[in-house]
Amino acid sequence: MSSSLDRRAFLQTTAAAGAATAFLSQVPAVAADEARVDPQLVRLHPDIEPLVRLIEDTPRTKLLEEIGARIKKGLSYREVLTALFLAGVRNVQPRPNVGFKFHAVLVVNSAHQAALAGPDSERWLPLFWALDNFKAAQATNLKESGWRMTPVEEAKVPTTPEKARQAFTAAMDQWDVEAADAAVAGLARTHTPGSLFDLFAHYGARDFRDIGHKIIFVANAFRVLEVIGWRHAEPILRSLAYALLKHDGKNPAHEDLDADRPGRRNAERIAKATPAPQRPSDISSRSLLSSLRTASADAMAAEVHEWLQGGISPRTIWDGLFLGAGELLMRQPGIVSLHTLTTLNAIHYAYRTCAEAKLRHWLILQAASFLPMFRETMKARGKMADSKIDELQPLDTPTPPSVDDIYAELSRDKMKAATMAMGLLKADAANAKALTDRGRFLIFLKGTDSHDYKFSSAVMEDAEFIAPAWRDRFYAASLYWLKGSKAPDSPLVQRTRAALA
Repeated sequence: MSSSLDRRAFLQTTAAAGAATAFLSQVPAVAADEARVDPQLVRLHPDIEPLVRLIEDTPRTKLLEEIGARIKKGLSYREVLTALFLAGVRNVQPRPNVGFKFHAVLVVNSAHQAALAGPDSERWLPLFWALDNFKAAQATNLKESGWRMTPVEEAKVPTTPEKARQAFTAAMDQWDVEAADAAVAGLARTHTPGSLFDLFAHYGARDFRDIGHKIIFVANAFRVLEVIGWRHAEPILRSLAYALLKHDGKNPAHEDLDADRPGRRNAERIAKATPAPQRPSDISSRSLLSSLRTASADAMAAEVHEWLQGGISPRTIWDGLFLGAGELLMRQPGIVSLHTLTTLNAIHYAYRTCAEAKLRHWLILQAASFLPMFRETMKARGKMADSKIDELQPLDTPTPPSVDDIYAELSRDKMKAATMAMGLLKADAANAKALTDRGRFLIFLKGTDSHDYKFSSAVMEDAEFIAPAWRDRFYAASLYWLKGSKAPDSPLVQRTRAALA
């Protein structure tokens, strides 16, 4: 990643964070009470350690009220975001699955993105939900293993940028957890975010394990670090490296396993690739969508590679992939299908953020390979509807439905709500803002699961990258995992408002 891109990303995220904190008093950090630090526990920066300990040690039933009281005394949004993410990586093990309880870490960036886009009056709701979610994950982690992040073995930490990078790539290639832990500490101490993103994006997208959570963690970790600051990187990158090395027994470095095969095959493809002039093509998007319904992972990557080598614009390819992911959600709304979209969001973020051209080419091939693998996983779980996103038609009504009508119907009939949304957007494309604003706010009020925030933040971001010709269908398909207005409010809403009153 170039220095100019680093600077632009920094300015953008600083401006965004400023929007979230403008309504808060900018006062000195939380008063540091005397905190005993366990020598067997990784130590954080002294200015944030007391707040992290407060989040770790306060009972779940009292945490929101305690944080609310401190906010009223000047505790800032950024401080709470920082302490929450660090508490997560220090207290929640990304094993045996990079998911489940570890969603308490994965969801923090999604909650933050939702807060940035939400109304000022309700901007604390996602972060307070994430605080409570962390306490649930902390309790699960304690019950399962009692794991907490320990200090790194200092004697093994490389001290120069070159040695740290070499040690890290060697450890990751061999799936060596202990060697990677020391090496990644060296990376955090000797490198900048821009110099490391491509490296982590590669390892995050190299295998199809844990339905996309590895690349999701890469994207979310770097996005949070852009806001809270690189000085907090070491424990976060240690947790990230540990998560990326999760596998199921056999060492992938010495095996030819299904989860790893697409990444290796796609690396062979890009090694022979040559740049080509680019041109958009609506026909290609539709063709890719059709192929995604039946093609294997390898065949899908081969088709995308052929299109790219033929000069078809990557944006055209991404349109087809996003539509395919939306269609899979329509065909079987559930935990696997929603990850087609959250995973695609993370790979697309990596694609548009990384600096190296061949890595971008490889990432889009990986995205193309992963969607058929999701499809086959869904088939194994049960019946899939024959819904086709390109055949979705607006509901024929004398007047366009209102946004309120759409979300009320969503509680009863997802397909009908989707066709109503198509009608609203057909009447005026500018209605998309009201549709997404209402959908986001309903997540604030009614979201009860990490996937509510992960999914909504992902699709609302990705819709902005899709060509106008396809955007309405993508919006409509996304309703299949948003919240209807008739769903009950989350009990945390009242607690949060009371805590901040």
